[in-house]
Amino acid sequence: MFNLASVLESYFLLLQNGGKALSEVVVSVRNLETTFSTRLGPFRAVNDVSFDIYKGETLGIVGESGCGKSVTSFSLMRLIEHPGKISKGQVILGNRDLLKLSETQMEDVRGGEMAMIFQEPMTALNPVLTIGRQINEQIIRHRKVSEKEARERGIEMLSLVGIPSPEHRYDNYSHQLSGGMRQRAMIAMALSCDPKFLIADEPTTALDVTIQAQILELIQNLQEKFHMTVQFITHDLGVISEISDRTMVMYGGQTCEVARTQDLFLSPRHPYTAALIGSRPKFGHRTERLNTIEGSVPAPHELPPGCPFFNRCNRAKEECQRNRPPLTTFKQGQADEHSVACFNPVPA
Repeated sequence: MFNLASVLESYFLLLQNGGKALSEVVVSVRNLETTFSTRLGPFRAVNDVSFDIYKGETLGIVGESGCGKSVTSFSLMRLIEHPGKISKGQVILGNRDLLKLSETQMEDVRGGEMAMIFQEPMTALNPVLTIGRQINEQIIRHRKVSEKEARERGIEMLSLVGIPSPEHRYDNYSHQLSGGMRQRAMIAMALSCDPKFLIADEPTTALDVTIQAQILELIQNLQEKFHMTVQFITHDLGVISEISDRTMVMYGGQTCEVARTQDLFLSPRHPYTAALIGSRPKFGHRTERLNTIEGSVPAPHELPPGCPFFNRCNRAKEECQRNRPPLTTFKQGQADEHSVACFNPVPA
């Protein structure tokens, strides 16, 4: 039976999420914990992190260097090496827990169902193999096609990501390409087997502003073309505001806040998020001194038992030092959920 109220509510939610209906969960991460062994004892680089990513959306993950952004993504890809290990949690993709798969099964998932664009393509690409050879290996492994078909697909992907003379560049080595072209080649390789989930780990960090804008636009266009779900990692709030539908803020290996990107910038609830946004220079406003966050990120083995932001927070209470605040969900009217891990959040 036709239900007008239900239709209107769905339409309202669609508008609230930038035109994307967030309904089908593609990736579900639950209680993820990644631990590294050091001389000073083990520390949790990712500490009990949970989140969902919906079909067709871009979830941005932002935070300072060392907050656990990249380790979270490497954990999802099962690329954590000794002395690190994934000590707890679930990563559900396609009704399977990736943390329970054998390495052989996981190799079938990587590059096929999920792929990753790494931060520095010069170190991620093999310098002794041509770009085409590296793309070919992945296509043949996952698509089970001939060398000729793999070559055609590889050249097609290089053309799709905007590399000029793709037939020529296909036979080049990584050192023969510029930084922007290497990153485009990495994107072509990541998307060559039509993954449904893409992780982009600070893919524009080493690029100049002009090339950075081109790469961001390229990722967005390819996401729409291939109907992908994207997890985008960066420390740049400007990039996050441009590319992500929802944003998760991390600090000290933990989740501080998760919200629609627009809500996060307009009404940050966690003191760390508010301080990050407040420290940005404002276009058109002259100031003698930029705002900063007092103190520094504590060493992993010096994190307090409670909130990791305790020693830098201007809203901290005694409870914050002793107890870890749970991730609490607030409702913003009928819009998406806004979750904050804070005992004394910033007023809305």
